[in-house]
Amino acid sequence: MPELIPLLGSALVLGLLGGGHCLGMCGGLMGALTLAIPPEQRGRRLRLLLAYNIGRILSYAAAGLLLGLAGVALASSPLATGLRVVAALLLIAMGLYLAGWWSGLTRIEALGRGLWRHVQPLATRLLPVSSLPRALLLGALWGWLPCGLVYSTLLWAASQGDALHSAALMLAFGVGTWPVLLATGLAAERVGSLLRNRGVRMAGGVLVILFGLWTLPGPHQHWLMGH
Repeated sequence: MPELIPLLGSALVLGLLGGGHCLGMCGGLMGALTLAIPPEQRGRRLRLLLAYNIGRILSYAAAGLLLGLAGVALASSPLATGLRVVAALLLIAMGLYLAGWWSGLTRIEALGRGLWRHVQPLATRLLPVSSLPRALLLGALWGWLPCGLVYSTLLWAASQGDALHSAALMLAFGVGTWPVLLATGLAAERVGSLLRNRGVRMAGGVLVILFGLWTLPGPHQHWLMGH
């Protein structure tokens, strides 16, 4: 369990630093969901918004668990090393994206559009949002929105060889995305400004790139751990 703590911290940072991408992908959706709350329910807006995001994060954890089970099945096969290499390369791509040096990661989102075409009609039936269970379910469907950042983190989480660890990492990643999507008014401006700061994003991107290099199988891992 102690070895999981730095991984959880990394997943949290990935979610937090990816907040700018979350604003682009989900900011408009968050606004639409807020408008979908009937006038008589506006007094419960904060609780409904919390329910949206709890549902979304639980979907991330469920996807982490499912993909983590596949990772466990591959753990004793030659494909395990290949999975870890792909996960490491995606982490490096994520770091390049966070630092603003390369945005190729967004092309991965095209892989999930077919699934979203089947999920979207179900989400539409839940509107308008009139109860907490409905908001929770709508948020859970929102969690399957195509997102290159989520897909990359999922593959990294699945490469850990433990389904529960994979679910925990995706849960931590989801919690990291909360500040941008939940903050409102002046607080949102401050959080958004911080996450868009070039120095912060470059520093975070470099850290993620180094983490991706450490994830790559090889003797260099011992050297990176020592530093």
